[in-house]
Amino acid sequence: MSKNDPNTLPVAVIGAGPVGLAAAVQLIQRGVPVKVYEAGAGIATNLRDWGHVRVFTPWRYCVDQTARRLLERAGWTMPEPETFPTADELVGLYLEPLAKLPELSSSIETGARVVGVSRWGADKVVSKDRQVRPFMLVVETAGGVRRDRARAVIDASGTWQTPNPLGAGGIAAEGETEFADRIAYGIPDILGHDRSLYAGRTTLVAGSGHSAANALLDLDRLASVEPGTTFLWTTRGTDLVRIFGGGDADQLPARGELGADVRELVESGRARLVPGFAAVAIRSSDGILTVEGHTKDGLHEIGPVDRIIAATGQRPDLSMTRELRLDLDPWLESVKALGPLIDPNEHSCGDVPPHGHRELSHPEPDFYTVGIKSYGRAPTFLLLTGYEQVRSVAAALAGDVAAADAVQLVLPETGVCTVPASAAGSASKGCCGGPAAVAVDACCVADAVAKAAGKGGCGCKVAA
Repeated sequence: MSKNDPNTLPVAVIGAGPVGLAAAVQLIQRGVPVKVYEAGAGIATNLRDWGHVRVFTPWRYCVDQTARRLLERAGWTMPEPETFPTADELVGLYLEPLAKLPELSSSIETGARVVGVSRWGADKVVSKDRQVRPFMLVVETAGGVRRDRARAVIDASGTWQTPNPLGAGGIAAEGETEFADRIAYGIPDILGHDRSLYAGRTTLVAGSGHSAANALLDLDRLASVEPGTTFLWTTRGTDLVRIFGGGDADQLPARGELGADVRELVESGRARLVPGFAAVAIRSSDGILTVEGHTKDGLHEIGPVDRIIAATGQRPDLSMTRELRLDLDPWLESVKALGPLIDPNEHSCGDVPPHGHRELSHPEPDFYTVGIKSYGRAPTFLLLTGYEQVRSVAAALAGDVAAADAVQLVLPETGVCTVPASAAGSASKGCCGGPAAVAVDACCVADAVAKAAGKGGCGCKVAA
């Protein structure tokens, strides 16, 4: 056989996070050669970036079951299933022991950044013999740049390293680059490593997801012990049902508590909320920042503030796969088949119908996008989804189509369900086809927003 024969080559997995390592485990268990590329100095670099954050999914939802069986054969003990790990604990207690197993360790290369993927000797325009050409991966390492071959590619590189800008139009706000040293993206370690940056200062938090919620609650804790610490909160939208959550109806109680705590923060007046604020510019006067944004009442200025936390989500880096034939949702940049199922404009129940190798594939044969990158810009991804995705993909690559098609996925719902107007009349089903979630009283959400704006609410009572 030619050295370019794809059948003699390994499957390339890009990213050694939870989903990438689970993909490697599934392939190894099926006797399929695999090579895992991790851009960071160690595995799970993205998780380490927010290692101080405690996740709202208990251990039983964080561990891939095939990986668990492999670990337990080596003497590993599963942490208490109902406790909630931090991201650092996920890495230290689960992913590092997994990566050190002899079955996996020789297949993982850290400090290896994949910057381009193509077909050997053919750009995306060429169709002739495309499927029999191996993939070519351009890999940057400390020792230089090389080109590796692979029979298939699983992209589990995630989206954490490509955050959305503060600018509401998807493009950096005016001044955002200039004042980058005073802007944190994601979830800074406010109570730990980054404490001195926020103590005694005023911070603007922008965003309406769980990252924003964690930052707000940490700032509130800091304010209770550090005089002069204040914070403001802006959201682009005015419907806060997603961040306030479903409370007791959320099937992940810790996620429900997170939303309830943020709502209490607003209702108590400890956080000043400006909803419907679309940031367009950052200005500076005497070292103090102000942020300008469009609102329903016209241009509005917020400030003065010392620092900004842009918890505005992430987007996939598509530059790496520019020369591949991908089929992506036009606005989410997710795998196209998933777009209608996860579009935050349509629903937020946290559930998604079972899906596997067929939905995660592209017109480019044997290339799959998995993990949070398969969701593109959409939120609500859970590890359980990624683990089932890679189980199906690995089975397909091993030639076990029956197992690959036997996809099963049941996710805990948020207890909040928003649906298109055309579906609003269906009271017997949730937005993803499951049982109807317990509704959050719309008055409760409106009440919190009204109180935050200094107006009278509708007297909503939140259950104790």
